[in-house]
Amino acid sequence: MYKQRVMHPAVKLRHIRAFLDIAAEGGLSPVARRQGITQPALSRTLAELETLLGQQLFLRQGRRMVLTEPGALFRHHAAQAVQALEAGAAALHPETSGTLRVGVLPTVATRFFPQVVLRMQKILPEVLLAVETGPHHYLIRMLRAGSIDLMIGRLPSPSEMAGLSFDHLYEEDIMLVARTGHPAADRPAAEALRMSPLILPPTTALIRASVDAYLASLGLINPKPMVETVSLALGRGVCLASDGLWFISRGVVLEEIESGVLIEFPTGAKFLSGAVGMTRQQAATAPGLATLEQVAREIAGHAAER
Repeated sequence: MYKQRVMHPAVKLRHIRAFLDIAAEGGLSPVARRQGITQPALSRTLAELETLLGQQLFLRQGRRMVLTEPGALFRHHAAQAVQALEAGAAALHPETSGTLRVGVLPTVATRFFPQVVLRMQKILPEVLLAVETGPHHYLIRMLRAGSIDLMIGRLPSPSEMAGLSFDHLYEEDIMLVARTGHPAADRPAAEALRMSPLILPPTTALIRASVDAYLASLGLINPKPMVETVSLALGRGVCLASDGLWFISRGVVLEEIESGVLIEFPTGAKFLSGAVGMTRQQAATAPGLATLEQVAREIAGHAAER
């Protein structure tokens, strides 16, 4: 029996993609820049979709766009629909062609993921790796919106895992580092922390809760840092120009430690570590996805053996 159409036939895929990108970014400007269109044009596309659906999808809060309740509901179904369409298109072609979109957190961007890229280039040179970098909260939004196929980094919090799967790769420490020649280099970490300025991960970073717990165990409650960052470029620069002590994932600064640019202050806190792995939508399919996941597991396994 013919079922009456609910969605207006004028709704196009471009409307859906624009909506999902805006929801992931939380604003119009970055989406318009990435798509190479004007912000008014993107705003008109969104307005057309809201008119065709008969619902307001976002609330405007200054420059930020916040999903309404109907918008959040539509986003859930729209992301699944786009993923299904892309999976259908991918099924028409062999795995050895297409684009694989990967979100990479700073903890794997310096050493681990470059090894994955080079291995993939040898195995599947026809697959283009389109890599997004950024903080966890930004990449998890892109993953849910279908803007990336896979995210590699720290294990998301339990509240973020609905509809997602996590494949563990390895455990990684959170380090306390400073420049070579730091005046407290020969002192215990606890003592050095009381006499030096701090560089902390942002409050949105997954490792921040563990760092705060460690500082609290030393009686350092809510210290005011010089800056909050997990950026290698910024954190390294501030460390080299000051006596700052930086809490950061080992993978971010491993090259600097091995080259002697930065030194580690051992904390002895076993809880300053966490799981690193691959997070994706449970039903995700994309060109080369299974191969990249296997390559990542092999590289992580070889690193653990060394």
